Amino acid sequence: MVKYIIARQLVGKKVVTNDGYDVGRLVDLEISEVTGKINNLLIEPNLDSEFATKLKAEAGYVRVPYEAIMAVNDYVVADRKNM
Repeated sequence: MVKYIIARQLVGKKVVTNDGYDVGRLVDLEISEVTGKINNLLIEPNLDSEFATKLKAEAGYVRVPYEAIMAVNDYVVADRKNM
């Protein structure tokens, strides 16, 4: 069974990697106008996290490809290898 989540419920969720590194908080989604599918998640990096500061930030945000997302519940879990 597929669980549908409203985008508003995702904003503000903490994003962590599958091996426990804190990335930051979800700010927005990049969605394809043609297909309606999510392309990237825009993350406000946690500046206290060593891992997050190593990621390439554009305009203050880190782009995480949707393909890297493994699970969404209390946290958004991303596969570190695909980031």
